[in-house]
Amino acid sequence: HESLMHKFGSDGSIATPPLTPRPEVEFGRHVASLRRAQGMSQEALALESGLARSYLGGVERGQRNISLVNICRLAVALQVRPSALLESL
Repeated sequence: HESLMHKFGSDGSIATPPLTPRPEVEFGRHVASLRRAQGMSQEALALESGLARSYLGGVERGQRNISLVNICRLAVALQVRPSALLESL
């Protein structure tokens, strides 16, 4: 069936479309947006979540591939469900 078929690359791998923009960038923009909507500074969110401010800045700029544990820490600090942080992806 057509909908069940995958397109394959010349090397036999499954061809997938490029992620544009990168998910780390979209995730970071969304975290920054939620943080600002709550009137929090990066410093305040870092302190509340237990993450270093420099690490949080890297997450918001899309320079870090954040772990699930740290996504959960940010969610608790922002008082949202972890899934809310992934809504932009």
